[in-house]
Amino acid sequence: MKLQLDRPEGLNTFTAYGDDYVSVNGVRHRCNLLVLPERLIPDWSSATSATFSLADGAILAGLDAEIVLLGTGKQLRFPPPELLQPLIAQRKGLEVMDVRAACRTYNILLGEGRKVAAALFLV
Repeated sequence: MKLQLDRPEGLNTFTAYGDDYVSVNGVRHRCNLLVLPERLIPDWSSATSATFSLADGAILAGLDAEIVLLGTGKQLRFPPPELLQPLIAQRKGLEVMDVRAACRTYNILLGEGRKVAAALFLV
């Protein structure tokens, strides 16, 4: 599905997604991906949504974002609460959703000028 919106100049936005990829600024990605308005981090984790770890939570807690969208693949899968402690300690918001919903929500929050990050498990 292609996403059409006015792209904030110079910022990363999702432009499409499918069963096994997302596109950011027209470039397809098929690996785990961390997307911030001004930065992309491919292969940010080697985990899957089922093997999300405390170290992954710490990476997300260290981001310059007020809210983190965790895209857990094709299905919604909540990580165990104890693995979210680094985010709670840093007072970061976290929303867990499937990858497609995370892409759409990221674009909306970015358009509102929010400090948002999308951490996606695509593999």
